[in-house]
Amino acid sequence: MNTNLIFRFFMRVVVWALLGIMLSTPVFAQCDGRLIEQGAFLHPPLCAPKEPQRIVSLVPTFSLGIALELGLPVVGAPLFGMSDKDLKAKAEAAGVVDLGSFMEPSIEKIVALQPDLIIGSDFLGEEAYQMASRLAPTALLTGANWKDYYRTLANIAGVDGKIEDRFADYEKRVAAVRERIPKDLRVSVVRITPWEFQVYLDEPDAWAPFEVLREAGVKRTDFETSEKKVGTKRLDFEGLAGLDGDILLYIVGGSNDSATSGRHEAVLASPFWKMLPAVKAGRVYRVDAATWMEFSGLASANKVLDDIETYIIPRP
Repeated sequence: MNTNLIFRFFMRVVVWALLGIMLSTPVFAQCDGRLIEQGAFLHPPLCAPKEPQRIVSLVPTFSLGIALELGLPVVGAPLFGMSDKDLKAKAEAAGVVDLGSFMEPSIEKIVALQPDLIIGSDFLGEEAYQMASRLAPTALLTGANWKDYYRTLANIAGVDGKIEDRFADYEKRVAAVRERIPKDLRVSVVRITPWEFQVYLDEPDAWAPFEVLREAGVKRTDFETSEKKVGTKRLDFEGLAGLDGDILLYIVGGSNDSATSGRHEAVLASPFWKMLPAVKAGRVYRVDAATWMEFSGLASANKVLDDIETYIIPRP
């Protein structure tokens, strides 16, 4: 009989027994920390610790990256499958324990880490909230604007005193970049996936990197712009015709295999791709999927500005 397997089975039984006890009663009956009565997170009020010491992030992008930028004590996060190597290295250097895939993080590891605060995003859903909130005070943030998300997380962690100072250099850089953007230039941006093309619009509460584009004064095409919230446009090859900007930025790979499966080469060889104005003009550039799809705070925002200066602003 394999004693190692017996031991592992026994330990899982113990962990789940402890979890069952924790799930049977609320984590706190009354708030002896900081009561945050309203905010852009699921199910306020939230009883947050006065000074969190052991934070678990359920999302390996937004909440993890921003928490590390804020200097928060993150002890665990799902790091498996991350394409943002810089953020993963930063997390590992900070001693963050890998919880596995964010689609199915290890409950046993979360319990063992004894978090005093759990953070994440509301797309994880109600079931994840109900489970996590029995383990520790849980904030699944709902703010669509990345700066609001930043400020909300800082408030929850009790470190919002100097939050505006963190944006000062960024805002200064945005203003300088905006002055150099050609006024009559139009830019198209598309994401290549294994099964379709995705266009994240220039619209209210746009996905963070596209909000940075707007802030920096980059104009998208009419096809890629909306005055109301529409969401992502999903295209087939024929739909690519709407991407008629003077410059084309494209995203491939990252959390899918479009960069390695042959899909990337097939798209670039397609006549539908070759007919696009920016492709004909030789003004098409691949940008980093980790920056644009796994956006994680001010570091990512500055990388988007790097791309603007590299590919969009004319060189002297």
